[in-house]
Amino acid sequence: MFIDSHCHLNFPELATNIEYYLNEMQNNKVSHALCVGTRLDNLDTIVALASKYSHIFASVGIHPDEKMENVNLSADDLLKYTNNPKVIAIGETGLDYYRTQGEDMSWQQQRFMLHIEVAKTVKLPLIIHTREAIDDTIDMLQANNAMSCGAVMHCFTENLHQAKRCLDLGFYISISGIVTFKNATTVQEMAQYVPLDRLLIETDAPFLAPVPFRGKTNHPALVKHTAQYLADLKNISIDSIAQATSDNFFKLFKRATKCI
Repeated sequence: MFIDSHCHLNFPELATNIEYYLNEMQNNKVSHALCVGTRLDNLDTIVALASKYSHIFASVGIHPDEKMENVNLSADDLLKYTNNPKVIAIGETGLDYYRTQGEDMSWQQQRFMLHIEVAKTVKLPLIIHTREAIDDTIDMLQANNAMSCGAVMHCFTENLHQAKRCLDLGFYISISGIVTFKNATTVQEMAQYVPLDRLLIETDAPFLAPVPFRGKTNHPALVKHTAQYLADLKNISIDSIAQATSDNFFKLFKRATKCI
């Protein structure tokens, strides 16, 4: 069985036909999926989805690209959800400088720090997004002792050196369908190196569908194609990938074990 460690089932591309996509999960041996928060105004929907379906988990957080809450977001805005046992992580959070080159990013860094503090308070791991900001991301995680709550580097596309830095801090690396893309040689080199006991797989659905579905709507059932590519890359069986990544999911997201 596979686990999709990062998807967005609440996004309209999937939510409008949710029963179909959940059935596809079952048909393709995807046992669980983690639906990840990105905005304050979608957290209620995500937590409701997780509460309704036994095999769906939730996280709560604000994506670094979302500017609407850069002043008013408080710890209580996230903490109020964390008593729900299906909320197993804090995030998606992190730093993204891709569209903001040259801008003052202190608002994004402050919000990231707030997420880290919430995660440490409730002892839930972080789901980290980083784009064009890997050095600042790692520095902030380390300076704020995110190692004490744990983290996964979601949809990680950095090079091997940066992956080693994250692994040295005890973090997990999650691989998306990007690894199957023909020109993703840096990601492939990095993914080949990541030890099995630190590896997760994800779709980031509805985005980043793996080959041979590239360009189409992604969904959790397609995570098995990323798993197969990783198995071939590492020259091991797909069953080994499935077992390791599922075990790692429950090691990192410890609260999830109480819900199965």
